[in-house]
Amino acid sequence: MFVLTGLLDNGNFELPPKATEMNGTVVKGRYAIPKWEISGFVEYIKSGQKQGDMLLVVPEGACAVRLGNEASIKQRVKVSKGQYYSITFCAARTCAQEERLNVSVPPDFGILPIQTLYGSNGWDCYSWAFLAPLNEVDIIVHNPGVEEDPACGPLIDSIALKALVSPKPTSANLIRNPSFETGPFMFNTTTGVLVPPNIEDDHSPLPYWMVESLKAVKYIDSDHFSVPHGKRAVELVAGKESAIAQVVRTIPKKTYVLTFLVGDANNACEGSMVIEAFAGRDTVKVPYQSKGKGGSKPGLLKFVATQSRTRIMFLSTYYSMRTDDFSSLCGPVLDNVRLVSLRKPT
Repeated sequence: MFVLTGLLDNGNFELPPKATEMNGTVVKGRYAIPKWEISGFVEYIKSGQKQGDMLLVVPEGACAVRLGNEASIKQRVKVSKGQYYSITFCAARTCAQEERLNVSVPPDFGILPIQTLYGSNGWDCYSWAFLAPLNEVDIIVHNPGVEEDPACGPLIDSIALKALVSPKPTSANLIRNPSFETGPFMFNTTTGVLVPPNIEDDHSPLPYWMVESLKAVKYIDSDHFSVPHGKRAVELVAGKESAIAQVVRTIPKKTYVLTFLVGDANNACEGSMVIEAFAGRDTVKVPYQSKGKGGSKPGLLKFVATQSRTRIMFLSTYYSMRTDDFSSLCGPVLDNVRLVSLRKPT
């Protein structure tokens, strides 16, 4: 199986077009950006560059591309047919208020809204997953927007690919991928990676988990955040609009115990937080008083299954904002989800 993990060729756009293929910031020529094919109004932006009085934020490194009206970038990559992959990229909004990106690997595509700011840097990293239909695919990022100013479009940077290897089930836990250790590629950044709702992505970048809400959840790592268990976790960053779920096999009338950890990411997300856990029709609220410095506490829900499949879901009761940046959403961290059956109900 062909497995690629990491940046695409010139995925951070640090290899520039030739000076002869530039008109100011505008890229001229379909293949002017090394390793990429472009279409439409595409600009090559360097860190520190301004548009009028506004500083254009380059997410990673020194350079990025800006996709104007109906512009796109494309790269063909080798993959393994039938394998699931996730794409991770970083994007920053510029002058338009409701910018979107169409990310696709034909025939799969997803429209990702980028108007909600989850990080304090002026940009966020996003993930999107697909099932490889062939051994070679085209990865396309397209700006479907049409603004009066054709240059009004999002900045794109650091595009990476990762094969998603499905976690194996164990007899000790009915939850698959319980600590979120399998997920999208993570850049060396303090922004984490947003996992989109399943209405925008048919294949979750977090295997076996579905984001059943209007807004994303944030995938975080222990290198940059406080993680209760293992190397990865999810932060429920948008209140009740940020729910994550998994459907598991259960035996009707059998008693089960659902346990999990609730914490904070050590990212200045302070105050009263509550994670609501659901197992079918049963629910529990687990409060957590955050000081924004890391830490966690256990949660528990015991229930009797009524169906052969039970939906396990978690959401954050409240909206939270970081105390060091009142424009950035944050929330409680969820980790180490475990579901076991009781042999003798008590």
